[in-house]
Amino acid sequence: MKTSLFSSSAMNNVANYARWMSVATVFAVLAGCASGPRANPADPFEPFNRGVTSFNDKVDEAVLVPVATAYQRVLPSMVRTGVSNFFGNLGDVWSFANSVAQLKLQNSAETFMRVNVNTFFGLGGLLDIATEAGIDRHEEDFGQTLGRWGVGAGPYVVLPLLGPSTLRDTAALPVDRAGSVLSNMNDVAWRNSLSVLEVVDTRAKYLRAGRLLDDAALDKYTFTRDAFLQHRRNDVYDGNPPDDEGGK
Repeated sequence: MKTSLFSSSAMNNVANYARWMSVATVFAVLAGCASGPRANPADPFEPFNRGVTSFNDKVDEAVLVPVATAYQRVLPSMVRTGVSNFFGNLGDVWSFANSVAQLKLQNSAETFMRVNVNTFFGLGGLLDIATEAGIDRHEEDFGQTLGRWGVGAGPYVVLPLLGPSTLRDTAALPVDRAGSVLSNMNDVAWRNSLSVLEVVDTRAKYLRAGRLLDDAALDKYTFTRDAFLQHRRNDVYDGNPPDDEGGK
């Protein structure tokens, strides 16, 4: 059965994109209010971003940290590793699509092999056989694909609940969501349960790093922002960014 260009799924994706572009417009307006002579050029929304960061930190401390801590204490490390491997394998499917879109032929081939090896020989991805076999993981998303083809990162933004991002990555979020294996699951109960599990598992992996950051950083916001922007820039250029500061 052919899929219509105007199917409900397609229209929903367009609507989601439009909503995110509306968010981007709001950020642009806020930039005019938040910018000043001493504003960081990469972070013209800093006052707004700091407010969202404060909100996110409170939610994290009240909800995610306790749940992730309990998750880490209750489940054996072998089980948690299996969960992480499973979600990593699902993520590799979308990474493959973005590697193809970026014309990274070797990365595409390796990611395709990873998905097949881990799916068929790794119990659906619970075991990371591919890494043991020396097949590297190449994490790619649509924000990186846009950067690959010349779309600049734009200003740093902090999204409610989602955390650090850039204007480019924010605009790319609806496409990343549409391409996610989890988002395309028809069983709503399973989809929601697995999505929550993925969030908890991810947060559990960074519990120790979060505590170290709280203890070490004089300004947690600035440290997180600079580290995130550098990390995303390295992602776009596969670890070899140019020397210029303008970059993607």
